[in-house]
Amino acid sequence: MKLFYKAGACSMVPHTALAWIGKPYEAEGVTIEQMKAPAYLKLNPQGAVPLLVDGELVVTQNVAILAYLDSLHPEAKLFGSSTPQGKALAWRWLAFLNADVHKAFSPLFHAPDWMSDDVKAAAQQAAREQIVKMLKQADDRLATTQWLGGEDISVADVYCYVILRWARGLKLDIGALKRLEDLYNRVAANKGVQAICAQEGLQP
Repeated sequence: MKLFYKAGACSMVPHTALAWIGKPYEAEGVTIEQMKAPAYLKLNPQGAVPLLVDGELVVTQNVAILAYLDSLHPEAKLFGSSTPQGKALAWRWLAFLNADVHKAFSPLFHAPDWMSDDVKAAAQQAAREQIVKMLKQADDRLATTQWLGGEDISVADVYCYVILRWARGLKLDIGALKRLEDLYNRVAANKGVQAICAQEGLQP
């Protein structure tokens, strides 16, 4: 089994999942340029990470990879709880972070070249405000539970940690989200997360 990842990208989530599982695997870091190479595009026409290759099976997209890993290794409890209700909550927050919050970063990471400076600035400011507003939903969730999915850490919390890393790097106004700050610190202290940060050349 081999995971292709980009340091600090959303591929940190399945990378951490593999660390939690504790079975042998390969991991190869790729750059944006390498993701556009013909050999890589043959595996993933989107030219993106994460990408998981397991024998003849090629899996792209975070949620698909995480579902596959969870089905192979239920004992690792990647979604925290082993109950249907608990897993559903972890999936709910994972999906929210993956489909909604992550997508909102697009104007900040990949603003189209055709945009004028004024239009680009307006789009980026709107994105900043939207991201903070959505992250507040996660902060509010943590008022009633230790982790996003419930009482146990899950891949949803790791995804939130990755997004908070981006938010910090972009200097988004998240200082008031104290429960998320606490979540960030608790995830950063996780041994699996620390191992992946070290492998990807990042500070936890």
